[in-house]
Amino acid sequence: MKRPWLFALSLSALAALPLFAVTPDEGMWLFTDPPAEAIEAEYGFRLTPEWLEHVQKSAVRFSTGGSGSIVSANGLVMTNHHVAAEVLAKLSTQERDLMANGFLARAQGEELPCPDLELLALWTIEDMTARVNDAVKPDMDDAAAGAARRAEISTIEKEAGERTGLKCEMVTLYQGARYHLYSYKRYTDVRLVFAPEKEAAFFGGDPDNFEYPRYCLDVTFFRIYEDDKPLEPQHFLRWSADGADAGELTFVAGHPGSTERLNTVAHLEFFRDVRYPQTLARLWRREVQLENFSARKDEWRRIAEDDLFGIKNSRKALTGRLEGLNDPAIMGPKLEAERRLKAFVWSNPEHAARWGDAWDQVARAQVAARDMWDLSTVLGGGGSQLYGLARTLVRGADERVKPSSERLREFGDAALPRLEQQLFSPAPIYADLEVDTVKSWLMQISEVLGGSHPLTLKALGGKAPAARAEELVRGSSLLDPEARRALWDGGKAAIDASTEPMIRLAKALDQDGRDLRKRMEDEVDSVQRAAYAKIAEAQFAMLGTSVYPDATFTLRLSYGRIAGYTQDGEEIPPFTQIGGTFERARSRGEVPPYNLPESWIESESRMDKSVPYNFVSTHDIIGGNSGSPVVDSAGEVVGLIFDGNVQSLVGAMAYSDAQARAVSVDSRGIAEALRSVYQADELLAELTGAARD
Repeated sequence: MKRPWLFALSLSALAALPLFAVTPDEGMWLFTDPPAEAIEAEYGFRLTPEWLEHVQKSAVRFSTGGSGSIVSANGLVMTNHHVAAEVLAKLSTQERDLMANGFLARAQGEELPCPDLELLALWTIEDMTARVNDAVKPDMDDAAAGAARRAEISTIEKEAGERTGLKCEMVTLYQGARYHLYSYKRYTDVRLVFAPEKEAAFFGGDPDNFEYPRYCLDVTFFRIYEDDKPLEPQHFLRWSADGADAGELTFVAGHPGSTERLNTVAHLEFFRDVRYPQTLARLWRREVQLENFSARKDEWRRIAEDDLFGIKNSRKALTGRLEGLNDPAIMGPKLEAERRLKAFVWSNPEHAARWGDAWDQVARAQVAARDMWDLSTVLGGGGSQLYGLARTLVRGADERVKPSSERLREFGDAALPRLEQQLFSPAPIYADLEVDTVKSWLMQISEVLGGSHPLTLKALGGKAPAARAEELVRGSSLLDPEARRALWDGGKAAIDASTEPMIRLAKALDQDGRDLRKRMEDEVDSVQRAAYAKIAEAQFAMLGTSVYPDATFTLRLSYGRIAGYTQDGEEIPPFTQIGGTFERARSRGEVPPYNLPESWIESESRMDKSVPYNFVSTHDIIGGNSGSPVVDSAGEVVGLIFDGNVQSLVGAMAYSDAQARAVSVDSRGIAEALRSVYQADELLAELTGAARD
């Protein structure tokens, strides 16, 4: 039985209350432990196991970093246009720009296969905490304990995959207090069905990103195939023709990326003082470089468009997080909450002996992380696809000869199918963009470490960054997937004999990367995991089990209501209407990013302009929730999450329902656009026909 919940709680009042008590609608909840009593008390609706299973198995996770849902009996999948952008870019050519012009398959035979796209549907969840912890022996230090846990996790994933035929992934919850095995149905034959033009999907562009009101058709549809036939899913979400009303209870099933709500103050201070400022500086720098690159040629603009959008989106989101960490209204309550939990622990000698040193352990890990931070920021390749492939080939040659439990986790047997799908993808890699990316990375290494640092000298190979980038990219055979396959199949002998420039660079830097990784695992990750497990147990002792874990890009359930808010004394209504898009465009002079595509201009006269288009709600979401379905109590789709407002950006650290809002496309707006703008009669019938079965 969960402890009584606390309602009508403002963010500023948190300091007076126990750690992690929640406000109404707060929480990214496990499907195995939803707040059923709280929802019933507040909204009069009772979650059932059948409802939860249906929604869980209808949701999917996109390998591009977002969420989605199965929305028809023929395997139709809905997500955001910006979640699909990477796929659209890979399917585009200079002659066929799907990002700019959109796409509609009017028959299944016209649907486009998507290279290296993977969708995962969570099928089963098992608590493996005891087995993982039993691998740790009493005489082990933190580093040895961490290694033992990692080996046991790899063994469990391998055994479960062989037993079930599913993709099995261990999920660490409460930063190390719980370990759950998530087993997924994996879909790799996924085909594009519909995408609107970017001008409609991202109307308002970067100026309106994280703002409201909005007028965006941020939706894309795919279809899952099995054995070359459309999937007939066991579970899918039916379409709501009527949508939802203001104040109505709705749910979001999605994959929030990461939050730091359970982190200690010392850990958050590391983010505030080191990680976020330095990351923001690099994002700003890369954004300027990509803007300049894009401005030089129309084709370069096209091939860099997805990268530039990602950089801008990350920069804006991270700015919001950093502002939150510098806000006394956020950090003050966290300081007080931590003080209260420590007081609870130290008031009991048994508790103090078991958990009392945890905060000092986390603080020690942050000191170690600061010492390694600069090196860790430059060893990843700076976003270069070719370097990432080269490092995978080099490390794979060394790792695959080991037993699965002894390998780096990304090379364990359970991970290899997805890794090989990415490694051999036929998706294009653009040499011009790679040269720009590698040059930026090499300059970053020099700027961060200094020009005389041994790693800088290895990376530059005696050349200026621009010349070295040209050498590494123009001479690379890794642009060809068959060359990558030959190196993978040839193993260590092929890698050692290779003169491929990216392979040689990856080999030169590999030991540095391995050494740093081991230090991070031993001095930071393992220490934090052990310490946070203690802190979580203290939280459970103080609060019971009503503490939800931080987000981990795994499936969670959020609940809330459709509601407007007040900003600068102005009442912001919850809904916009689809006709308001034209008014917004005209009021901004119909110039980018407020220009509409020709398809919309031509359809204005036949559109029902009163149809609800976008809406805001109190759902607790974060990056990764993009593409999540919004469903009503009947489990029907009423909307599609695509953003949060600017007030929601502190959600990584704390939640408040005063102004923070999730932003969605209304199911009625999607249907109206399909009908009046795109005349996608077959697609619309498939969606709404399912609701009438």
